[in-house]
Amino acid sequence: MTKAKTEGPRVLIEAARIKRRVRALGKRITRDYQGQTPLLVGVLRGAAVFLSDLIRHVDLKLEVDFIAMSSYGSATETSGQVQLLKDLESSIDGSHVILVEDIVDTGLTLNYLVGNLRSRNPASLRVCALLSKPSRRKLEVAIDYLGFEVPDRFVVGYGLDFDQQFRNLPYIGVLGD
Repeated sequence: MTKAKTEGPRVLIEAARIKRRVRALGKRITRDYQGQTPLLVGVLRGAAVFLSDLIRHVDLKLEVDFIAMSSYGSATETSGQVQLLKDLESSIDGSHVILVEDIVDTGLTLNYLVGNLRSRNPASLRVCALLSKPSRRKLEVAIDYLGFEVPDRFVVGYGLDFDQQFRNLPYIGVLGD
């Protein structure tokens, strides 16, 4: 067995640090959206854990929906091709939308998503990402709420996977170190 399978990925961001940051992001969203009912759109599957924890810290009436994209498949490098796998259940016309993403890497997926969602006439659209990997950026994209910047390593845990493995780790880890 490989080291990654017997010992698990090397810890990059501890669970307690993630919890503190998610709580702080929830408080910022609560403050920024006072008097509104934001729609948080989780990008499946990676952002599901982050979104679940985040909404527990948003002290507002809110709505949740999901969208699913693919640009990785079972590889550790993005294919560069973005594919819509699951669309939103409802209209976002006139809604205050917060797109919740697990990681912003090259920016290709996020750029596609933001363009797609803007074309649907939301009242506002902001991006909340748990992780950003700026060294890999091919397209600059705005991130309004950011958890952490990470180095150019393949990260897993807290919802992020490699070939559907490691999503259940309570921390962010580096695979293959």
